[in-house]
Amino acid sequence: MSSPATDDGAGSGLKPALQRLGGHLLVLLQLRLELLGTELEAEKLRLVSALVTALLAVMLVMAAVVMLSLALLLLSPEGWRWAVALGLCLVYAGLGYAMLGRARDRLQSPDGVFAASAAELARDRDALGSSSS
Repeated sequence: MSSPATDDGAGSGLKPALQRLGGHLLVLLQLRLELLGTELEAEKLRLVSALVTALLAVMLVMAAVVMLSLALLLLSPEGWRWAVALGLCLVYAGLGYAMLGRARDRLQSPDGVFAASAAELARDRDALGSSSS
């Protein structure tokens, strides 16, 4: 003998439909959270990579700057050494400022940090909006 709940069809009715909808929403939420986690990990790796590269570049540039400055100061005449040192300082300060601007531009993402998550959520919203109409 079967129970009345199984006789009227397990797939029809409001309660099973709501349970399926809830299950689908939970799966969708889980996927979005996994995407968010993946984006956070990718952003962290990008930042660490940029930082390590920047530090290595700074070390190499500093060694080159010191050597170039010493060579230019030794090659300049005795009376011009202070002027050459001041000129080098101004050139290096200008280059440093330009490099800081480039580093800031490279770290800024044009679409934002969570561009893929925002796009997926917008697609979900559009899909839910069109299905309810």
